[in-house]
Amino acid sequence: MCPIIDALSPNLSRERRVFKTALTSEGGVVVSQNRLASEIGARVLKEGGHAADAAVATAFALGVVEPWMSGVGGVGGALVYEARSDRVTAIDFGGRSPAALDPIDFPLANDATDRFARPIVKERRNSVGPRAIVVPGVPAGLYHLHKLFGRKRWDALISPAIRLAEDGLVVDWYVTLILATAFGDLVRDVAARSWFLPGNTPPTPALATASTPIARLPAPVLARTLRALATDGPRTFYRGEVARALSNDIKRMGGYLTEADLASYEVRISAPLEIRYRDRIVHTLPELNGGPTLAKALAALEQRPKGRESTPGAETYLAYASALSTAWRDRLHHMGDSGDRSALTSTTHFCVVDRTGNVVTATMTLLSLFGCRVVSPETGILMNNGIDWFDPRPDRPNSIAPDRRVLANYLPAIMTGGSELVGIGASGGRKILAAVFQLLAMCTDFGFDLARAFHTPRLDVSGGDRIVVDRRMTKEAISALAKDYQVALAEPVVYSYPFAYANAVRCVGGTREAVCDAEHPWSEAVSEDSLL
Repeated sequence: MCPIIDALSPNLSRERRVFKTALTSEGGVVVSQNRLASEIGARVLKEGGHAADAAVATAFALGVVEPWMSGVGGVGGALVYEARSDRVTAIDFGGRSPAALDPIDFPLANDATDRFARPIVKERRNSVGPRAIVVPGVPAGLYHLHKLFGRKRWDALISPAIRLAEDGLVVDWYVTLILATAFGDLVRDVAARSWFLPGNTPPTPALATASTPIARLPAPVLARTLRALATDGPRTFYRGEVARALSNDIKRMGGYLTEADLASYEVRISAPLEIRYRDRIVHTLPELNGGPTLAKALAALEQRPKGRESTPGAETYLAYASALSTAWRDRLHHMGDSGDRSALTSTTHFCVVDRTGNVVTATMTLLSLFGCRVVSPETGILMNNGIDWFDPRPDRPNSIAPDRRVLANYLPAIMTGGSELVGIGASGGRKILAAVFQLLAMCTDFGFDLARAFHTPRLDVSGGDRIVVDRRMTKEAISALAKDYQVALAEPVVYSYPFAYANAVRCVGGTREAVCDAEHPWSEAVSEDSLL
C-alpha cells in the first residue's frame, strides 16, 4: 500500500459544505461560468433565438467578463445537437502553430519539469510571451456556428459583449484573487497592466456601502475590436484591419503570428466521433482534443464487469482510476499532429438548450490562465499560449513544430440514449477528461441525474503517477485506491481547484435540467422563463 499524501491545508475547515441546486425548466436554459453571461444567453432564447444564437452571445460575453479563460484571442470547439434531425455536428476551431515558428527558439532550460511533467523551456517561451501564441480560432468558430444554425442577427449577438467591455469588468474578491495569481507576468506587459492592474497592483473590491462606486476594469480597445467583428464579421479578424493590427503588434513584440497565418486559418466542421458505451452514444469532437482519449477510457471501463455497487464506492473508483490511467498512457505516447493534414490527431465551458430541444455544448480557452499574458495594444485582445500544448522535446508525436494543429485537452460532449440527452463539458486543462468521464459514467451506470452526479466525490487522473482524491470520499474507497496508486487527498476549494469545473444540461422528455460546479463562485444556470 502506498502512503496517502495529505495535501489538505491545516487551516481549512473540515465542516465546510458548498451546494448548488439544479435548475429545472420547460424553457431554454444556459449554464456557464459567469452569471451575467448565462443571463445574456438566456435572454436570446427568450427572444426566440436558437441554441446556437444563445451560444454565440454567451461566448462573446464570457470573453469579456472572464477574460483570463477565453476570448477572441483563444481557441475551442463545440457540438450542436439538432432536435428535428436528431443529428450532432462537430465544430473544431482549435489552434495552429504559426508557419514561421522555429523550434530552435524553445531550448530546454534545465532538468526541472513543468505541470505536465515535461522539461521547462528557457524563459518559459512556450507559455509566456508572444512566441507562445497560436492562430486564434474563436471568431471563425463562432461565426460558423451562427452561419449554420443561427436565426438572430450576428451583430445583435455581439452587442451585449461590447457594452460589457465599455462598462468594464466588475471587481469582486474573485477578480482580485485571479489577478493576483498572474500579477508577476501581467505587470510586465504594458497593455495587460493598463487593463488589469490600475495603479500597477491588483484592484480590490469596493466597500459594500451606498456611497462607494463599484470598481470596474473597462476595456475600450477590446470594445472597438468587438464592434469591428460585429460589423464586418470574422473577415476583419483574419484578412482585414484587425488582422493587420494584431499581426503587427505580435511582430513588434517578437512573436511569430503573421497576417498569412490568420488568412489561412480554417474551421473544421465534421460529423462527431461517436463513442458507444453500454446503451448510450457519447458524441465528441474527433481528432486532436480530449474526445479520442475519452473513447479509450470508456472502452476500458466497459471491459470490466459491471459492479454490484448502487452508488460509487471502492470498486467503482478503482475502475475509474484504471480506465483513466490506460487512456492517458495512450494519449501521451501516440497523439499529436504529424504534419499530415488528414491524420488523426485555463478554459471556459458552457451549455445551452433551447425550448425545442436543440443543444450546444462549447469549450473555449486561452490554454493557461491569461494565456501568454500578453495583450495586443492595438486590438485589446488577450492572447492564447497554445504552444504550451506541444511537447518541447524533439522527435515526439506532439513536438513543437511550425504549422501544426495543437493537441488540446478540451472535451465538449453530448450523450444520447437511455431516454435522455446530456450536454456536458468542463474547464481545467488535463483534469477535464476525468471529470467528463466520471460524470457521464455515473449518469449511465447508476442512473444519477445531474445534481446527484455533480455532488458525488470524484478523483483526478491526469497522466502522472499520482491520483488526486476528494477527501470526502469514503475511507474504504481511499484505502482501496492507495493499494494500487499514489494517492493525494485534496479539498475542493475555489483556488486552486484540484478537479475540473464542469457544467451540463440534461433533457428528459420536456424537462431541462442544468447544473454547474458548486465550487465555482460565478457559475450559474439561467432559464429564459426566469427573466422578466
